[in-house]
Amino acid sequence: MMLLRRAASAAALLVTVLPVAVATPAHAAGGASACRPPASVPLDAEQARLADTRTTALVERAGFGDFVRRFPAALCATRSPAEAERLLDSWGQALWQASVRRAQGQRPGGDLAPGDDRPLYWARLGMTAELARWQPQFTVDRAAFRARFEDASRGLADNAFRTAPGVRKVFISGFDPFGLDAEIRRANPSGSAALQLNGRRVTLADGSPAEIRAVVLPVRYADFDAGMVERAFAPRLASGPASADVITTVSQGYPGIFTLEDWAGRARSADPYPDNARALSGGTREHPVTAPGLGPGPEFIRTTLPADAVTGAVQTPYPVLLNTEVTEIPAGGTAPVDRTDGPTPGSRAVAGGGGGYLSNEVAYRSNRLRTELAPHLPGGHLHTPVLTGLPADPQLLTGPEFERNESAITAEVRAVLEHAAVRR
Repeated sequence: MMLLRRAASAAALLVTVLPVAVATPAHAAGGASACRPPASVPLDAEQARLADTRTTALVERAGFGDFVRRFPAALCATRSPAEAERLLDSWGQALWQASVRRAQGQRPGGDLAPGDDRPLYWARLGMTAELARWQPQFTVDRAAFRARFEDASRGLADNAFRTAPGVRKVFISGFDPFGLDAEIRRANPSGSAALQLNGRRVTLADGSPAEIRAVVLPVRYADFDAGMVERAFAPRLASGPASADVITTVSQGYPGIFTLEDWAGRARSADPYPDNARALSGGTREHPVTAPGLGPGPEFIRTTLPADAVTGAVQTPYPVLLNTEVTEIPAGGTAPVDRTDGPTPGSRAVAGGGGGYLSNEVAYRSNRLRTELAPHLPGGHLHTPVLTGLPADPQLLTGPEFERNESAITAEVRAVLEHAAVRR
C-alpha cells in the first residue's frame, strides 16, 4: 500500500432553478452596457486547458452551455459591486443546483451519464474565465469576486441540512478532477459521489434516517491557503441545529480499493506533483512543510470513524481497508521513515495514510477543526478507487465501462456512509 500511496501522490439549456432576475436582469433590457470591451487577459494554467475543444463538448453534452454563453451579458448588466456580488451568488448557486439535479436524474439534458462530475468542473472554469475578461465600469476586487463565485458553485453557500429532529446529519466533501495535463478527460469519483448524494435522505444500517450534504473542493493549494476547507466545514461543526453528526472527506485514491485513512498528517510533501493550477506546495518527502493558515494542532490526527463497522460490512464490489500507514521524521531524526502502524511519539509528520497532497490536507484541516469545535463528532477520510474505463480513443469522452465504474463507486461511498453514520 505504501507503493500505491506514493504512486497516487505522483500520479493522482439554463437550469430551471436559475433565477429569472439573473437570467434576464430587469435593468438589462435597454440602455448601454455597463462593460468596457472585454479584456485580453492571460488565463491561469487551469483556465488555459479550456482551449481543448473536448472541455467545451463536456459542458454542451450536459446541457450547461448556456451558463457560459450568457454569463458575460449578465455580468455587464450589473451597475455596482454589490449588485455584481448578488449576481455571482445567484449564478454560482444555480450552477451547483443544476449539477446536483442533473446528477440525481432530476434535470434531463445532454447525453452524458447523469452522475458525470466533469460538466460542473468545466462550466465553472469557463465562467471564471469570463469573469477574468470582464471589464466593468466600477472598481472590483477580482480575487474576492472569484472566491465568492467559486464558493457558491461548489455548494458552500447551499449546504444547510433540512432535516427533522431525529434524522442523522452527514456532511462530506469531494474533489474536482485532477491530473488533467496527462489526461484531460479525467473525472473524479469523489466529486461525482458528492453531487449524487447531496441532499439525499438515506436509511442507515440500523434502520434510522439520515440526510447527506456535500461540497466539491478544488485541487488548488491557494484555495486551501485561503481557508476554503474551513469555510466549508465550520458551519457544520458549530453547535446548534445546523451542525452535522458525522463528517468525512472523500477523495480518489488507489486502484481497485477503498481505504479509510487512519491518520491525517499536518504536512505537505507531494512535490514535484503539482495542483490543477500547476502550483507546487514547497514540501517534499525529505523536507515537508506546514500549510499556511493552519490553526494549532498535532502532527497527526486519527480518524474517529467506526472503521471496524465499515470494513466488516462493506466489501463489494471493492474491498474497503483501514490504512494505518504514515511517513514521519522520528523524534531526534532528520530522515523520513515509512511506518505501517501509525506515528511514534514526538515525530514530525511527512505524510498521512493518503500521502502529502491535498487529499491528506483536507482530512487534516477538517478534522483539526472538528477537534476544536465538535470533538465528540466522528470524522475521518475515505479514499475511493481510481476511476477507470475511459475509451482508448481520446476523442470519446465516455463509455459504458467508465459509467458503470463511476456508478459503482458512488453506490459504495453511500454504503460506507450508511454504516459510518450509525449512532454509537
